[in-house]
Amino acid sequence: MKPTEEPPAYTQIAKEHALAQAELLKRQEELERKAAELDRREREMQSLNQQGGRKNNWPPLPGNFPVGPCFYQDFSVDIPVEFQKTVKIMYYLWMFHAVTLFLNIFGCLAWFCLQPRRGVDFGLSILWFLLFTPCSFVCWYRPLYGAFRSDSSFRFFVFFFVYICQFAVHVLQAVGFQGWGNCGWISSLTGLNQSIPVGIMMIVIAALFTASAVISLIMFKKVHGLYRTTGASFEKAQQEFATGVMSNKTVQTAAANAASTAATSAAQNAFKGNQI
Repeated sequence: MKPTEEPPAYTQIAKEHALAQAELLKRQEELERKAAELDRREREMQSLNQQGGRKNNWPPLPGNFPVGPCFYQDFSVDIPVEFQKTVKIMYYLWMFHAVTLFLNIFGCLAWFCLQPRRGVDFGLSILWFLLFTPCSFVCWYRPLYGAFRSDSSFRFFVFFFVYICQFAVHVLQAVGFQGWGNCGWISSLTGLNQSIPVGIMMIVIAALFTASAVISLIMFKKVHGLYRTTGASFEKAQQEFATGVMSNKTVQTAAANAASTAATSAAQNAFKGNQI
């Protein structure tokens, strides 16, 4: 048998050179893509400024409505192209959960009509819809939107913290303990033993809660993977938080007042000491 011959040194050098060149081309394409994205967003921002600036457009309300929109939302303007699909899915997931909570009211109402002692579940189902729908939008969806819009590490951490709590709520709603105001699996099977139509309605809602929990877990992993590619970190989140606190006018005013009070108190104490 002939001994295995090692490839010539120049072959390995050529391979390393080719790999380095491919890496440079990849980085160049990435930089060009980011430059094009920044140019696109700058043009769209200029167009918005010419039209009178960014005006709140969410929720979309009629012009004669007494309350106006509270937020500005435009995926094509605010969110980089590579993250737009993920942010849109999270937005649709929020809407899906809101619709599920709305249907949960009718499921608990049907159960209440079947069993008058289930009035607590019906009342809590209304409370959960009124509470979780706006709070989830403000507490985890908007931080996620802002995190991808401005590449904010602090907002990413806010999202992760709140979204973990939200996932726990999804799981509890899917389980459906009796007396908690959710048409989950435990409540649905109980309702099915008492009335087949009501039980089927509750089972459908339990399936929707389960789907919310599963999709939430999948999207959490997706967002976490994207977060690791953005260069965000806990240290950057701390810096952003410190910068935001120090630049807050309320904090600056409070610090100035505290310093002024401390200086005045020290001067008065020194004056009293000299008199003594």
